[in-house]
Amino acid sequence: MSATVQSLDVAASEANAPQELTDGFHLVIDALKLNDLNTIYGVPGIPITDLGRLAQAQGMRVISFRHEQHAGNAAAIAGYLTKKPGVCLTVSAPGFLNGLTALANATTNCFPMILISGSSEREIVDLQQGDYEEMDQLAIAKPLCKAAFRVLHAEDIGIAVARAIRAAVSGRPGGVYLDLPAQLFAQTMDELEGQKSLVKVIDPAPAQIPGPEAVDRAIDLLKGAKKPLIILGKGAAYAQADDAVRELVEKSGIPYLPMSMAKGLLPDTHPQSAGAARSLALKEADVVVMIGARLNWLLSHGKGKTWGEPGSKKFIQIDIEPREMDSNVEIAAPLVGDVESCVNALLDKMGDDWSAPPAEWTDAIRSKVEGNVAKMANKLQNNNNPMDFHGALGALKTIIKERPDAILVNEGANTLDFARSIIDMYKPRKRLDVGTWGIMGIGMGAAVAAAVETGQPVLAVEGDSAFGFSGMEVETICRYDLPVCIVIFNNNGIYRGTDVNPTGGSDVAPTVFVKNSRYDLMMQAFGGVGVTATTPDELSRAVNEAMDSGKPTLINAVIDENAGTESGRIGNLNPQSVVKKK
Repeated sequence: MSATVQSLDVAASEANAPQELTDGFHLVIDALKLNDLNTIYGVPGIPITDLGRLAQAQGMRVISFRHEQHAGNAAAIAGYLTKKPGVCLTVSAPGFLNGLTALANATTNCFPMILISGSSEREIVDLQQGDYEEMDQLAIAKPLCKAAFRVLHAEDIGIAVARAIRAAVSGRPGGVYLDLPAQLFAQTMDELEGQKSLVKVIDPAPAQIPGPEAVDRAIDLLKGAKKPLIILGKGAAYAQADDAVRELVEKSGIPYLPMSMAKGLLPDTHPQSAGAARSLALKEADVVVMIGARLNWLLSHGKGKTWGEPGSKKFIQIDIEPREMDSNVEIAAPLVGDVESCVNALLDKMGDDWSAPPAEWTDAIRSKVEGNVAKMANKLQNNNNPMDFHGALGALKTIIKERPDAILVNEGANTLDFARSIIDMYKPRKRLDVGTWGIMGIGMGAAVAAAVETGQPVLAVEGDSAFGFSGMEVETICRYDLPVCIVIFNNNGIYRGTDVNPTGGSDVAPTVFVKNSRYDLMMQAFGGVGVTATTPDELSRAVNEAMDSGKPTLINAVIDENAGTESGRIGNLNPQSVVKKK
């Protein structure tokens, strides 16, 4: 037989050989894994149940929640901690809407996240013919996230995942929606061609260098400052430019004020920390350097009595988003670029002969800090029964000092406000809380993600109202045997448990819960450890035991129901009625 005939026979044999196929399920999984996205947070159901099963079979970690919103919050926090988009997987329509709340919150907070939802088929949705969970999910998602894409063909899955990743982490990070109709998963194509269609994202978040003139302008402004102040936002913590930020603060000698999720970027006990002198620092500063922070409601929009006399200060702002500049007040020296590049550019221009701020200013800040810390000390050392917020948080303050690697999750009204100022943080990205919107319900999702992504013990300090939003996820914590200790500050209601129904009717007041609830029994029901603590000493012992054991634990911390204040310390956001009904 000739070589030509032999080659023809081989070609014919190969052509008749069974073709290796792949499908939409596997292409989605392969695209995520190719880009080192190996954990999925979600809730299984039609039409994405098999996607979760197959992802787990392919070595991905699939963390299944009881509600999509909490899975989405976990994905968002995973993005914040890792600088890679956290992935949330939901079913269609109601499941998608539940996840969308977390996606919108992630976008507002600049956390990279991808929400992947199954959906109904386009030809039925577009004609509104009443498909199972019919909804135009793409149209609903678009206004609430950075980008939204729909994939109709299996060969486009790779490029869609790549676009979602790049959109989530580039520039100002945020949430991205990926719509996958049910029929997409069953589509097949040649396996080799399918692998070729996948995309490995190269440099998804490239450095953005500030302009030289912008750097010079900022340096000149700082040189002329008599009372400079640095404000660190969670964008500075997200950047993971920890060494550069610390060098800038220490080399400049400027007092710094950390926003809540930036606490620990430098230790709160650092001699330049102005955290305990916040009011003085904001009111008296003449030049304010904003690093990864925004002049939103959390900083009174840069206006009003918080900031002293109008026009008394100038702002230098570092942000990767140009449109952020001048959003509330004039920014005298905008530095547009990523945090690390901007901070390094400032350091390069400062030189070795930089002069520290006047001692009169730094001494005033330090004196105020020391005075306020001393005033607070006695309040934090009480052993009252029932506990007040100061005594309970004083006990937790000591625990975090002794366990600086532990991650603190914190939400509530009084529980959040007091903890933010009382508990010192010592390392970056160890405090996770309600963020820009100040919403409740992030607690259990954040706790799960923190434990999964870092492997470190987690202490979740929750108001009893805040815990109610995501409390069922204690089963998730027990199911995955995560090292999470939950402390619920139980004062029988929202703010306080003492409100009464003004009509004298049988219904309790809107802010009052069931008296003496036993949240600890919830954890016991799922196999975890449940404990009640009535004094700071009992609370300290219980938390230390939980942190040492690594077992899922819930501590029902009994707080005096009279101890709280309306809306914590931001009661001005809750307007009072001016109409008196007779």
